[in-house]
Amino acid sequence: MTDAQPILARALRREELSKADITALLCIQEPAPLFAAADRVRREFVGDEVYLRALIEFSNYCKNDCLYCGIRRSNPKADRYRLTPEKIIETARNAAGLGYKTVVLQSGEDLWFDTDKLCRIIREIKKLDVAVTLSIGEKTREEYAAYRRAGADRYLLRIETTDKALYEKLDPGMSWDNRARCLYDLKELGYEVGSGSLVGLPGQTLESLADDLLFFKNLPVDMAGIGPFIPHPQTPLAAETAQGHFELSLKMMAVMRLLLPDINIPATTAMETLHPQGRLLALKCGANVVMPNATQGEARVKYELYPGKICTGDAPEQCRGCIQRKIESIGRTVCGSYGFHGDYLKEKQN
Repeated sequence: MTDAQPILARALRREELSKADITALLCIQEPAPLFAAADRVRREFVGDEVYLRALIEFSNYCKNDCLYCGIRRSNPKADRYRLTPEKIIETARNAAGLGYKTVVLQSGEDLWFDTDKLCRIIREIKKLDVAVTLSIGEKTREEYAAYRRAGADRYLLRIETTDKALYEKLDPGMSWDNRARCLYDLKELGYEVGSGSLVGLPGQTLESLADDLLFFKNLPVDMAGIGPFIPHPQTPLAAETAQGHFELSLKMMAVMRLLLPDINIPATTAMETLHPQGRLLALKCGANVVMPNATQGEARVKYELYPGKICTGDAPEQCRGCIQRKIESIGRTVCGSYGFHGDYLKEKQN
């Protein structure tokens, strides 16, 4: 087994890590030194404040048929819903009233929301003095440009895996090259770009996970969302297991922090599905963002990418207060700013 300490020492000196180095870190049996190194880097480059993003899951219709996803097109048991533009704007207004400075609009790839509808929604939400993040899948460059002109600030599009063969096996009818094209288009159009991996996919290797991290570094991303694969009972991968995915996801997040020290890394809700303290542990392993669910009513339950999602019975104001108390319980504080990439270092220098 490779000794991780020399690799961590080089990482802390800001030296380049190779694919072999990254794979070795993902292999380590006792990850406490890795987590401590990531936490140290997090504190130095993004501070102790945690950014909150209000997540609005506005539609679970999706034209895609990804084998791992509960809202895949072929799932007849998915209870479909679609919020009206007016309801989305109202939900964003409520989130702004709760103190959120970023709203994240997330959905399946729902073709009902054409460019005109989405741009109108974005323009109205921008009037609330919040940053707008979109997480709505693959679009044309022209569509991305239109959203940007309407005021969208960030875009989240997980690559899921850089193993092209695995990607196209698990995402039938989709092209890995087109997904990568989307990320490059978004970068060129001036968005803050977020991507990420699904950790623990059947057929995935540690080497391909290392490739994922290098892909994010080379793009480079402004945010990296690392989440565990949790099998959904109404998908073709129902018989798979999530065993070991929690710790491996923590390792991925920690190494990501070492590779890109000043980016935003969320403690994902899926982590807490696998561990009761999942988000707090993630915040201790390099994460600095939490995205509480601001969706209202029954839609909170119906947007089921994976089973066992937490807080589906809570109201948005309950989630807001609960997560703040949790963050403060580990000695961290909630930041009241927009939380753009690099803000902490700019403020520190001033």
